[in-house]
Amino acid sequence: MASEKTLLQLLQSRSIVDCDTMDVEVPKALGPFVDCTSNQAIAYNELQKPSHKSRIEDAIAIAKKLASKYPELSTAELAVEIVMVSLQLEISRHVTGFVHVQTNPYYSYDTDKTVKNAHRIVELFRYLDSSFDHNRVCIKIPSTWEGLQACRILEASKTTTLATTLFTIEQASLAGEVGCHYIAPYVNELKVHFEAGFIDHNKAQKLCVQAQRLYEANGIKTQVLPASLTSTTEIMELAGVHHITISPGLLQELATTRASSNTTVSLFDEGVLTADVPSFVKYADDQAAYRIAFTRSNGGDGEGERKLVQAINTFCNMQDKMEEMM
Repeated sequence: MASEKTLLQLLQSRSIVDCDTMDVEVPKALGPFVDCTSNQAIAYNELQKPSHKSRIEDAIAIAKKLASKYPELSTAELAVEIVMVSLQLEISRHVTGFVHVQTNPYYSYDTDKTVKNAHRIVELFRYLDSSFDHNRVCIKIPSTWEGLQACRILEASKTTTLATTLFTIEQASLAGEVGCHYIAPYVNELKVHFEAGFIDHNKAQKLCVQAQRLYEANGIKTQVLPASLTSTTEIMELAGVHHITISPGLLQELATTRASSNTTVSLFDEGVLTADVPSFVKYADDQAAYRIAFTRSNGGDGEGERKLVQAINTFCNMQDKMEEMM
């Protein structure tokens, strides 16, 4: 007799499921998954494990060896990039799609440095494993004006990008216009993962639906990949989204819960969310128009800007912590 379908399997029947981790045991135990997403916070937490001591030492040694090639970088900054690439190379053997590496958040307002950072990450994949298909690398870039302009340049040169820390339809519109492969709307602001008991009362499930409808209505290739989820209910509300990336604890919960117990209605089900498809406004060549539109987003409540700045600050803090380890 066939075993009963799990909530994870139910979700996988409607959306492509990715793992949000740098722990190789997660896709090995709970997969198969398609992509593996990551960021500085995930990397820092993974590197706390004693098993990665030699990986860190190797990254420092390689950074010193490559110092003359990248003279603009400190050994610590380069070692951080190397160790993140190393972790994703290991996981790449256990997922079928892209492995994601996030650029240095300190470059969030610098297009040129972000582009160079992205190219360097791809070069490091090639250096660490010349047999690895570098077309499986996806570069995660914060959704600032400068970051999205970097995505524009990178996508034009066939480097795959994901616009992360995305909180507004204006960011989604610009990301689609510049050709990002993915956007990652944060369903919850990043603070929920760092402050016990904090609840985001302005969640972004509706934005995920609006962005997907915007892209589909305008023939835009960009795929919606929600992130920063805190419960299986939030996840199942998004069943039907293009992709979704999920942390290990929630993946485990989905994998051990019977699908028959699900009572959550997806916002992607017909008639559940009747909001109009947002207008597709082109901003890519008009920085001033984009910035005021972003400032005025959602009635000018300032939440998009506040959450974006908070996320960049948090990732900068985690970048600092990782560099201190190197």
